[in-house]
Amino acid sequence: MAVYTEVSDDDLRSFMNAFDLGEIEGFKGIAEGVENSNFLLQTTGGSYILTLYEKRVAPCDLPYFLSLMQHLATKGIACPTPIAGRDGAALRELNGRPAALVTFLTGLWPRRIHSFHCQELGHHLARMHIAGSDFPMTRANALSVEGWRPLFEACAQRADEVRPGLGEELERELRRLEQIWPEGLPAGVIHADLFPDNVFFRDQRLTGLIDFYFACNDAFAYDLAICLNAWCFEPDGAFNVTKARALLKSYGQTRALEQAELEALPTLAAGSALRFLLTRLYDWLNHPPGAFVKPKDPLEYWKKLRFHSDLSGPAAYGLD
Repeated sequence: MAVYTEVSDDDLRSFMNAFDLGEIEGFKGIAEGVENSNFLLQTTGGSYILTLYEKRVAPCDLPYFLSLMQHLATKGIACPTPIAGRDGAALRELNGRPAALVTFLTGLWPRRIHSFHCQELGHHLARMHIAGSDFPMTRANALSVEGWRPLFEACAQRADEVRPGLGEELERELRRLEQIWPEGLPAGVIHADLFPDNVFFRDQRLTGLIDFYFACNDAFAYDLAICLNAWCFEPDGAFNVTKARALLKSYGQTRALEQAELEALPTLAAGSALRFLLTRLYDWLNHPPGAFVKPKDPLEYWKKLRFHSDLSGPAAYGLD
């Protein structure tokens, strides 16, 4: 269970005294998620998610995340909306952790990805990018190309424990991407972590985007590249061009992609694969004994990195 900080009944009641949300009817930890402690809270006023932000989330970034969700919600994007207490503050403290309540979204994340999921995702991702165009706050992407070398150096000496020769291969790929990383692409607010478990559906319709705690300002096409990796590979590692075409076509119908963005996709997708490979590798090598959350396999993203690095252009993504 991804609950790192427990909340007692007395602590919860004291916390909820700051809100006008009715009487507490239910409260339980949420097993999914690996970054923060999340709880489903039910009151006579409705259902909410209580999040306690753990050590990976910098407290100075929380105003950006919460303000962004509020901004997107007012623009009609289906995302959690922070709940302010009677004093007007949404960001609070509970058990020594920054904490916030947000609205509960209905739907389920898809365990098996179909093309219609990718089509819906593309449309809503483009809508989110457009909706964030006038968001006044900015946050640099700490996990873009400038942040990869420190991650690599923290893992380099032990990388071969995961796969012989991995350290040398990662050094080569990192050096290549540092040299060719595109600049000047259309940019703005991106989600930066839009994996299937952060997207809710009911039947074939997308009902919510959640977990904005990696959101930042970066190239829109980099967000698309993250989704190509997260949504368009099969469990056996094969790339599904039909899903990629559905994602990119739907996105482009809502927000037109520039030619430079299309041409940059293989590089951006390789960079996205390297970013998640490195964070997974770090977690794999530094997994505390007895921890509840099992680290994810970094080699899944090594295979994706190799796929994108071998492409000569974006045609392999189903683009005409």
